[in-house]
Amino acid sequence: MLKCHWKSTYGIDCFGCGFQRAIQLLFEGDILGSFQMYAALIPFLITLIFTLLHLKFKFKNGARLIVIFFSVTVAIMLISCFYKLLL
Repeated sequence: MLKCHWKSTYGIDCFGCGFQRAIQLLFEGDILGSFQMYAALIPFLITLIFTLLHLKFKFKNGARLIVIFFSVTVAIMLISCFYKLLL
């Protein structure tokens, strides 16, 4: 696993800490563990897949949905990061 420069420098988790371990858990089939490690991973993957499909098939209102998916993903990232900081 790659080391987090932010965490090694400042001693606190960044907004992406846990992403690599969550991907590993997801590949191993542990969806709940992946969600607990990094809650924004699954919404991020849904956003990425939908964006790639939209680029290929040009869905009606696809750009608006991408913005909504992205906003939800960022909100989950921020909420989980601040939640970890408070605990």
